[in-house]
Amino acid sequence: MSLGERIRNRRKQLGLTQIEIARQLDMGRSNFGHIENGRVVPSSVDLDKIADILRTKPDYLLGKTDDPSLLTGGDEDPYALTSKEEKDIAVRLQKLLDELESGVPLAYYGEPLEDDEDREALRASLENTLRLSKYMAKKKFTPNKYRK
Repeated sequence: MSLGERIRNRRKQLGLTQIEIARQLDMGRSNFGHIENGRVVPSSVDLDKIADILRTKPDYLLGKTDDPSLLTGGDEDPYALTSKEEKDIAVRLQKLLDELESGVPLAYYGEPLEDDEDREALRASLENTLRLSKYMAKKKFTPNKYRK
């Protein structure tokens, strides 16, 4: 399978149009169509951008691997959160939310957080913070001998 065919197949898997990708690449749809049809070989910079847009690696698009996923073989993230850590985050998040629901009105810059949309945004932000802090701690404190 050629480079253009791999790009086209991956684009269709993700449900993207040529126009959407061309806009992200700052080129016309016809230029991107020429890449898909094999009339034009993209520069290495454009190939990297295309791979990012298609959430894959340039090696997949070039035919060096048949696995379109970003993490392959030895590229697995040694700091990825385990299911136990995910559960710990969920428990910690619930405790934080319970403490915030103590009957005292929540406010941000003097405006009360009254509707569910604001509370959901706060919950998502807290969850993101907990995940990121756990990930960063694992990255900082994992001994080299346990890294893959």
